[in-house]
Amino acid sequence: MEQQQQTQLLMLREDLGMLPDLVLPKGYVEHSLRSGDEYGWERIIMASFGGEHHFDKEMASDDSYKPERVRFISIENGEPVATASAWYRPQCKENTGYLHMVGLLPEHAGKKLGYAVSLAALHHMAREGRTRAVLHTDDFRIPAIKTYFDLGFIPELADDSHLGRWVALAKQLNRVILAVQEGTRMEIKP
Repeated sequence: MEQQQQTQLLMLREDLGMLPDLVLPKGYVEHSLRSGDEYGWERIIMASFGGEHHFDKEMASDDSYKPERVRFISIENGEPVATASAWYRPQCKENTGYLHMVGLLPEHAGKKLGYAVSLAALHHMAREGRTRAVLHTDDFRIPAIKTYFDLGFIPELADDSHLGRWVALAKQLNRVILAVQEGTRMEIKP
């Protein structure tokens, strides 16, 4: 019997107005793609997702690609350690940005750099005139999901399987989760 692949979970930030200021820990800087950062992106994404990743194939060849949309947190005068991209997807509404390819080198975890680089991407979306943002994630990416909640994202129940999966996550996280389905808000309780 063929195993059915689960759809990724969808999360939405309904308003990009009033984003918090970007604050970085001492010794880190935020920037867009610079020459040579492609290799840093590949290293970060391989460490975050496993497998092989190629910047040219996965990012630079995408219709949404613009170097300024690829955001990084780097060690001052050094290598990139976190990345997130302020993408756009044609299937999204024109005013909607897509938070894409968020990753962090594990040795820099615990410093809120995933939050910071994602926030930098959201700020870039707002500068481009986007007023809301979406992202896709997986159930097992618990630290990322917590970060997305901290950034103001909420689940959007876009597939029949999503409600049950978010109920399981609410239990695992021991928290009430605000979600939206077809424009209606609901609470998912543990």
